[in-house]
Amino acid sequence: MKPKGAARYLPILDWGREYRGQTLASDLLAAVIVTLMLIPQSLAYAMLAGLPPQMGLYASIAPLLAYALFGTSRTLAVGPVAVISLMTAAAVGRVADAGTMGYATAAITLAFLSGAMLLAMGLLRMGFLANFLSHPVISGFITASGLVIAASQLGPLLGVPISGHTLIDVGRSLWAGAEAIHGPTAIIGAVSLVFLFWARKGLKPLLLKARLHPRLAELIARAGPALAVLAAIGIVTWLRLDEAGVRTVGAIPAGLPPFTLPSPDLELWSLLAGSALLISVIGFVESVSVAQTLAAKRRQRIDPDQELVGLGAANMAASFSGGYPVTGGFARSVVNFDAGAATPAAGAFTAAGILLAGLFLTPVLFNLPSAVLAATIIVAVLSLVDLSVLRRTFAYSKGDFSAMAATILVTLLIGVEAGVVAGVALSLLLHLYKTSRPHSAVMGQVAGTEHFRNVERHKVVVSPKILTLRVDESLYFANARFLEDRIYDLLVERPEVEHFILMCPAVNAIDASALESLEAINQRLKDMGVAFHLSEVKGPVMDRLRRAHFLDDLSGEVFLSQYEAVAKLDPGCAKAASAAPREETALAR
Repeated sequence: MKPKGAARYLPILDWGREYRGQTLASDLLAAVIVTLMLIPQSLAYAMLAGLPPQMGLYASIAPLLAYALFGTSRTLAVGPVAVISLMTAAAVGRVADAGTMGYATAAITLAFLSGAMLLAMGLLRMGFLANFLSHPVISGFITASGLVIAASQLGPLLGVPISGHTLIDVGRSLWAGAEAIHGPTAIIGAVSLVFLFWARKGLKPLLLKARLHPRLAELIARAGPALAVLAAIGIVTWLRLDEAGVRTVGAIPAGLPPFTLPSPDLELWSLLAGSALLISVIGFVESVSVAQTLAAKRRQRIDPDQELVGLGAANMAASFSGGYPVTGGFARSVVNFDAGAATPAAGAFTAAGILLAGLFLTPVLFNLPSAVLAATIIVAVLSLVDLSVLRRTFAYSKGDFSAMAATILVTLLIGVEAGVVAGVALSLLLHLYKTSRPHSAVMGQVAGTEHFRNVERHKVVVSPKILTLRVDESLYFANARFLEDRIYDLLVERPEVEHFILMCPAVNAIDASALESLEAINQRLKDMGVAFHLSEVKGPVMDRLRRAHFLDDLSGEVFLSQYEAVAKLDPGCAKAASAAPREETALAR
């Protein structure tokens, strides 16, 4: 049941009334686990976006508090994520040079624009816009982005400077810098990579064998990245590897997130607007997908339109607190769910944990090797890469496979924004093409029944005086001419036909162009001496046909069922078919 009144717009008023001590304990435990995971991730994703590492921490404080107030998911963990960080780097890199004040200001402005767009869409109840991003497009985009991100982190992992946001550019940079691989950095990176991959599945069983409590073993296993960070800091400090050329995070300013404002430069806004829209939609789709999946496991519901408001508020909060665009992260949300988070308060407690880390732990992070953060990113994003979906999609739908393959190739070779646009454009074009040539079938009566099925799939009885065509698509401008041609071709082949019935059980709408085509068909059939009938027309479609006065000029009738139509137009055939012994037929329509 949806919340009412103010609770509809401030979900905290709904779940806050039921907050109990046990809920607090669950949320605190989840917050501890997610905080340990989020600290290294926040630093890593900020560097992936080309920003100072502290901006990752800033983006993990105020946004979580804002989402706790306005979000509807009980377990979604909001913050920096890999794909949005890559998109931020691509967008901001076009208007400013990395490492400059202008670059950070552009990232803050991007968060503001993204937040404003999400808020506007939420207030206008436009959550449906995310439906234009099909699952194959999203899946292909995330897979390709994961590959690009993983490749881009090979540079820091090996101590090689690289640049570029496409697989080709990254590959060229790696090839050019192959001779400059830094040995100690590469060793730290490789060991961290192996440990993090192993820790995902191997650490917990090992701890259980050591007779640790299952919950404690789970906590330590989830904190694998934090363990890698602490171990790497200790080794670098002990062996003074920073003096040997191992690149570290360096000084991170301690203190509260600063109050920041987006740039007032309208030209910068216009340059970032397109990217902000793409980031908003991609972030929303990713976030809602995760939130709906986790909510379903607890038989809870989320409100997509209110989620737009929650994510918009989170991004606005990021822009006013020195952060950059954020969304709900898959990995940390799953961890939050598994850790027992009961309400969005767990996110607020996580924000408090990140804040404490920013206040007191930044000196400890001085000697954190960049290679470890790169390994953290690689392990995180490769879990999102699913190349097997290509084979499954190809076997099921060549059209969806084309959209997915185009998204992957364009993202890898041209860039993340171009990949999304290409995938969406191709999906829409394929949809228009498929619906412009809808499936249609000539129908006949199944012997011994009052059911009608495709004459090419079933043994049916067909009246020589009646031609029935079922069209399995709504009628609109793109397929109106196709329907006309299909009907005329069929009637030319059957000169004995006296009645034509358009069977409409799958027609959900008829637009103005299709209505004109129906009027033309009615007149053409009248000239041919053939009566034009409709059957099984849905109520809303009938309402619109009545308003257009189409039914006043119809040469035939409108029948509630196809059997009623045939029984009236050719009673002998209908009665004989109903009385005939029924034959086994396929289930396909």
